[in-house]
Formats: sequence, structure tokens, C-alpha cells
Amino acid sequence: MDKTDKIYIAGHRGMVGSAICRNLRSKGYTDLITRTHSELDLTNQQAVNEFFKSEKPEYVFLAAAKVGGILANSTYPAEFIYDNLMIEANVIHAAYTYGIKKLLFLGSSCIYPKFAPQPLKEEYLLTGELEPTNEAYAIAKIAGIRLCKHYNQQYGTNFISVMPTNLYGPNDNFDLETSHVMPALIRKFHEAKINNEPEVTIWGSGSPKREFLHVDDMADACIYLMENYDYQDIGEFVNIGTGKDLSIKELAELIKDVVGRDTVPDYIQKTCRQLCCLCFR
Repeated sequence: MDKTDKIYIAGHRGMVGSAICRNLRSKGYTDLITRTHSELDLTNQQAVNEFFKSEKPEYVFLAAAKVGGILANSTYPAEFIYDNLMIEANVIHAAYTYGIKKLLFLGSSCIYPKFAPQPLKEEYLLTGELEPTNEAYAIAKIAGIRLCKHYNQQYGTNFISVMPTNLYGPNDNFDLETSHVMPALIRKFHEAKINNEPEVTIWGSGSPKREFLHVDDMADACIYLMENYDYQDIGEFVNIGTGKDLSIKELAELIKDVVGRDTVPDYIQKTCRQLCCLCFR
């Protein structure tokens, strides 16, 4: 990409999209195109086609998506699969129709099977059953990856896909009903501190492990790939992560310490609700 190329960032107000915008500007890119949801509904095919026809972007970062944590995915699975399928199909097809030079599509770590070996490798895709709680979102993301693959195969496009690990950073979602584990824990411990509450309740036993990556590092990796690699170089998609993980228990204790508590919490397993309480003694 040249610094004056016209670059469309879909989802520029989200955590990943805003980080990509910051990174591009810091590197001297000057012609960035953005639209809010009220200005452009990406689930509307006609609106997307009209936008691409009039604006003629040369590069596209497809970071727009309907996202949420376990509760949101379990409560609204139809919305998660429909909205994400429509966004991906409309933007990817328009990118092909209007001759975009290169597109980068962002997947999700939930695309991998529930019991995939660790560490996760790209070849584990579609080798087992998905995690039921976010299956709808995962299927949509897998479809986006395969859309890019098959458009490249049939039409000779240059669409690349990346699979980020669990992200955190500026513009994260801290709504307890729709957030992921990192922002949810940060908010819970912060509110427990300011309200002088004796315990914090989190989902699960605390034993599952997750890998986390700051969103600015993710954005840097995405732009590096766009600047230096074509789809032939990376295959169907590429993982982006740190290669290091920690348990939810370790994460909770880390956040607790950062927020200001200086004692190790006791874990009380509540099997009837599958919850775990972090109690400050």
C-alpha cells in the first residue's frame, strides 16, 4: 500500500477498527475512508454496492462485525450468524465486483474446534465440533474465511484472512451482558473496589486457558501483512497471537492486583450455577 492509497476501514469505531485507523495514521496513510452504521448499513447489499461504486476504495480492512461474549452469543445466536454473514458476504462480494486491490478479513479464535489441540494451528480448522455457546458466530467467521479463499480461487482476488487471539485495549466493550472476559473482569473488579464489595463473581471454574493480545499489536500485525504479503504467501488464513496463555483464574488474580487488591482470593465453586466467586478475605 502507498501512503496516498484510498483505504476503507469497515468497523472503524470498534476496538480493532479504531486501532487499525490509529496505526495507519501513525504510519502516514492519509486517505482513510470510514462510515458509521447509521451512514452505511453493511447488512444492506444495495447500500454496500453503492458505497463501493461511489467511493472506489483500493484497500479494505474488514473489521466490522457483531461481537459479544458468552452471554450475548448464547442469547442472540440468530442475530450473530445473520448479521455477520450479511456483512461479510456484502463487503467481500463488493470488493470483488469493484476491483479492490487487497482485502483483509478478521476472523476469531472461536473458529477452532472446542477440543482442538493446543497450541492452535491453522490446519485444525473444521476438524471437530465447535464450542456450542458461540457456534453461530464461529460459523459466520468460518464462512468469511472460506469466502475469501474461494473468491481468490475462482476470481483471482487478493483477499487475506487473519485469526486474532483474544484482544483487549482501547475502545473495548465493558457491558457485562455483551463483553468478553477481559473487559468484564476489569469492570467487575473496578466496581467491587469502588463499592467496597467483598467478592466478585465470574463465569466458570477459572481453569480454562486463554491467550491475550493488545489490540494495537494486532493492528500492527494486520498492516504489516497488508503491506508485505499476498494470499499466496500465507495460505487460507494466519493466526496472530503471542503464543503464551494463562488461566482465567490467573487472569482474574492479575486484574485484581492491578485494580488494587493485595490478597489472593479464595475460589468457591458453585456447581449449580457454574459460577466461581472471588472472595476478598
